[in-house]
Amino acid sequence: MGLRARALASASLFALLALVMQFLLGMAVNLFVTIPTSHPGAKPPEYFGGVVASVTWAVLHGPLLLQLHAGFGLVLVVGSVYLLIQGILMRRGSLVTATVFGFIGTLGAGFNGGSFLNYNENFSSMLMAAGFAVAVVAYLFALYLSLQVSPARQAV
Repeated sequence: MGLRARALASASLFALLALVMQFLLGMAVNLFVTIPTSHPGAKPPEYFGGVVASVTWAVLHGPLLLQLHAGFGLVLVVGSVYLLIQGILMRRGSLVTATVFGFIGTLGAGFNGGSFLNYNENFSSMLMAAGFAVAVVAYLFALYLSLQVSPARQAV
């Protein structure tokens, strides 16, 4: 296994462990935190501005578990960009596809987390969980596929 394949496999495994940790943090938020219906970003007239305001509030001023969940979610998005770049550098369609789906799942979960903060709708929480599931499956494929790459087939 080449250096890039090893880096992608390691990053995929780390992403999977981080996603599980994020899932558990989300369950703790769901069970033990009541998000106020009135906070910066709540019920915004415009979605994206509301998400920015809501997530900023959650990270800086929300209850501790929510701060951890929202902050770690931002770290996961950055990590999914790293994995996407690693997948593209491998120049194998299957790895690019897996990391694209991982990025989409992670980003989708994040935006639906922001949507939950904005509107406090349970459907947003379900979509967040769906994004998590997409990301987990995608990174499992990325891990498997990166372990199958021989140095001769790896892009330099």
